[in-house]
Amino acid sequence: MKTLLNLIWLIFSGWWLALLYAFAALICFVLIITIPFGIACFRIAVYILWPFGNRVVERPGAGAASGVGNVIWLIFAGIWLAIGHLTAGVAFCLSIIGIPFGMAHFKLIPISLMPLGREIVPSDAHAAYPHYRW
Repeated sequence: MKTLLNLIWLIFSGWWLALLYAFAALICFVLIITIPFGIACFRIAVYILWPFGNRVVERPGAGAASGVGNVIWLIFAGIWLAIGHLTAGVAFCLSIIGIPFGMAHFKLIPISLMPLGREIVPSDAHAAYPHYRW
């Protein structure tokens, strides 16, 4: 079921959202000081391509630098990305068929708000990642 949802998501939302995040990552790589944000954008772009069956967890030991980076990200990009995902999620939830895709947009809000110090792992990988905060 998650493969079917991922394929439908890829057609209707995933590919263009991933392209936008990848484009933002390329801009971040051009501006040398923002390379950590570019890495986070690429990580989000890959997650957006195939969101069902994966989840975001906090990476242990991420440190204070990721916290400061998240505050900078939140001010300049995170709030706008979260508003976009919230709007798309509400729009998808207006139809019964779109509810899973709306929920996927809602699932993307936390990582779009604060992407540093996070990691994307398979949803059923609790035993493989015992040190992550679920």
